[in-house]
Amino acid sequence: MKNKIYKSLLSVGLIGTLFTISCSKKIDDAYQNPNAAVVEPIESILSGVIGSFTAFYSSAGTGYGVQADAILLGRYIQYWGTTTNGENYGQMGGTVNSDNTGSVWAAVYYGQGQNVNKIIQWGTEQQKWDYVGAATAIRAWGWLELTNQYSDAPLREAFNTNLVQFHYETQPEFYDSCRAVCYRALGFLNKTDGKVSKDNLAIGDAYFFNGDVDKWKKFVYGILARSYIDLSSKQIFLTNGYADSAIKYATLSMSTNADNAAVKVAGGLTSAVNNYFGPFRGNIGSIRQASYIADLMSGNNADAFAGVADPRRWYMLRENGNKTFKGLTVWAGTTGVAAADYPQNYWGNPTATATTAPTVDSSRYLYQNTSPWPLMTASEMQFIIAEAALRKGNTSLALTAYTNAISLNFDMITSTYPQNVPVTNQITAATKAAYMSNPAVIPATSSALTLTRIMLQKYIALYGWGVHQTWIDMRKFHYTDIDPATGKQVYANFTPPSGANLLSTNNGKLVYRCRPRYNSEYLYNVPELTRIGAYQNLDYNTYEMWFSQK
Repeated sequence: MKNKIYKSLLSVGLIGTLFTISCSKKIDDAYQNPNAAVVEPIESILSGVIGSFTAFYSSAGTGYGVQADAILLGRYIQYWGTTTNGENYGQMGGTVNSDNTGSVWAAVYYGQGQNVNKIIQWGTEQQKWDYVGAATAIRAWGWLELTNQYSDAPLREAFNTNLVQFHYETQPEFYDSCRAVCYRALGFLNKTDGKVSKDNLAIGDAYFFNGDVDKWKKFVYGILARSYIDLSSKQIFLTNGYADSAIKYATLSMSTNADNAAVKVAGGLTSAVNNYFGPFRGNIGSIRQASYIADLMSGNNADAFAGVADPRRWYMLRENGNKTFKGLTVWAGTTGVAAADYPQNYWGNPTATATTAPTVDSSRYLYQNTSPWPLMTASEMQFIIAEAALRKGNTSLALTAYTNAISLNFDMITSTYPQNVPVTNQITAATKAAYMSNPAVIPATSSALTLTRIMLQKYIALYGWGVHQTWIDMRKFHYTDIDPATGKQVYANFTPPSGANLLSTNNGKLVYRCRPRYNSEYLYNVPELTRIGAYQNLDYNTYEMWFSQK
């Protein structure tokens, strides 16, 4: 009897225990411990990180990425300016109490930052090596992009959550780290075991490479190629074999436009799904093309492609009331431009002071709501080969790559951005052939190829999207360096501001770097900013970069 009672009590106790466990489990599910580690799907994290390449969008901030900074940095290289007369950034200046030009800083440390770390951590635990490789590639891209814009910045301590102040490392350390991270990324991207899956990678990678690991590898090779060609003005470029490395990795990178790295957007009724440069988001309504690019593509630059009208201008630039292509002086706003010569804004509004799109959206090129935004292209890789080969004295390879680069850019423009170009001005096979057979563009012999031709055609091919890379190129040549083959400027007739048109605190010098982001570094990292001279020296933005020093 006792045994029966005992068994009965045991059953009741067991039922009570199970009931308690069941209730506890329901409570735990409903009210999760906020301090417990939560593993999020890395598929959903990667898509947001890819968005941070261009214009990261979240409840905590928007506009982090290359596009927001490009609006300002594009004035340094005279891609464009604004209708505002005398604003600081058109005068090659900088400010201390503003987050202007801080978007790449925020993208790398915030938009990517711990998100990339978690993809790598959780992806490793889940053996999703393709995700780990993609995230590692993004980290490599971020280190190179960051140091080329700001120079010194946090590296080793960057993601130490126990710190509130961070030590800065130098450019050479960033370059070394970038390359090491690239090789690490390739190691992961080459793995085929575990839970590697093209279909699963495509979930998080839908708007970049759509799960194609081979394209991710080419992207990494492109980062490596950039890391070497960025040093082409340094003496070590030839002596240390950097020219060979630039050619090697550019060759391994993108070779056709199908390989191009471009961030895509779906388009829709919210800002987050539209191009940062499109009319929906309204960020560039007051921007107009500069006279330098307009003259260069219209045949009005006496020392570069003189008399040659570039058919790509109808895609990339905007015409004026006279159906010609003129631009403004970056630091002068509307001053000096006749009413009939004033260019439309990039959305097609012809009013001089317009900041909106016309009633019927006539946006072209990069400026549509759904325009893909290139981060790296096959054309750029060919220009890298052309420059490196020319510096090595291999003029035959240089001319072949130079020709390929222009051809690839024509094809990208016409296939990806044909929208709203007037029918009579659309590029045909005959139009392209006529341009490329012009000896003023492509010389008949390789011995006639110059750095000026290569760098200015690259300047055109990267117009709009490649602001950061073009600024690197211009700083390598100190804006006005001489081409030894011509005795004239590499960037032919490029005229930076001077005198009263240059911000007084620059002390007569041009800009070579951006300040660290104000809204983080100038609020809590003052000791480190003081150590590198960024806090107390108003001309810190003019300190030359390591990559541009001989």
